[in-house]
This record gives sequence, structure tokens and C-alpha cells, in this order.
Amino acid sequence: MVEFSWLALLLLVPLIYVMLGVFDVQRASYGATAATRAAGRAFIIVPDGVSEEDARSRAFEAARLAMKDQGLELEPGQLKITCSPACLEPGSIVTVELDTEVPLPLIPDALGGERPAVQVSASHTEPFGDYREAKGDG
Repeated sequence: MVEFSWLALLLLVPLIYVMLGVFDVQRASYGATAATRAAGRAFIIVPDGVSEEDARSRAFEAARLAMKDQGLELEPGQLKITCSPACLEPGSIVTVELDTEVPLPLIPDALGGERPAVQVSASHTEPFGDYREAKGDG
């Protein structure tokens, strides 16, 4: 009975730690995927007369809400929106990229240095449409 208890303790504690880490990374992955998709859609579905800057802020807000649904915060530098050849023009393509880091659980800051983290990236491409009216200020 003693051997079983020690063996269970030695095997279950690392297993639980690994599972916590995997769950955090999976949550961030789901959040990043949903955030890029929501941001791409929010960027291209803007009302007439909305500027590109307003479309970008709408896209960031949509991505922020998608990440918040997973319990994560989105910083402005983590979301990148690029348009090819131009934003809010017929036939253009909008690409939304999100890069974030998920720190490993239960590692205190008192150990010094940066906490170990797993890099999570997501990308989504959304066409503006060839037969749409050009929007924005440009």
C-alpha cells in the first residue's frame, strides 16, 4: 500500500501538471483562432463611410471579445491586419495574424528571469469581394 501511494504520487503530480499546461495552450489556441476569424469578418463588414482606422478598431474589439471568451487578454501589439493590395477596396484580401504566448502554469515569478511560455499563432484570410463597393476614406 505504501509503495502504491508513493508511485501514484510520483506519477500523478507530473501528469496533472502536463495536463494543466496542455489545457492552457489549447484554450489559447481556440481563442487565437476565433479572434482572427472574428477580426477578419469585423474588418470587411463595415458600414459605408467608415474609415480604415475605424475598421481596424472594430476588428481589434471583435478579437478582444473572442479572446476574453477564453479568459485571455489581447494586447494591441499582438494583432496584425494586412491588406493586399489595399484595404477596403474591391478584390482586396485581408489577412489577420495573432501571436501570443501562454506561460506555463504554477511557475512563480520569484525564480527570476522570464517565465517559460509556449508561443501560439493564428492566421485568417478574408476576401473583401470583387463586386463590392469601395469603402472608407480612400
